[in-house]
Amino acid sequence: MFWFFYNYHPKYPYQKKIWIKIRFLHETNKAILVYRNDKRVWIPKSQVYKIKLKKGAFKIHIKESTLDD
Repeated sequence: MFWFFYNYHPKYPYQKKIWIKIRFLHETNKAILVYRNDKRVWIPKSQVYKIKLKKGAFKIHIKESTLDD
């Protein structure tokens, strides 16, 4: 029975999640304004999975499709 779950493939394409290095500029109740690659980008808080501070730099874990680069 366990082999059935081991070989399970989702029916839809899997969206890749990535860590990106950002700088926070402004925060509202529903979104954050970040500075990344010389651009200001609004990212909805519902799309942010994790935030971490590592060696003085903020990194967020989001779906790759959220950036729209």
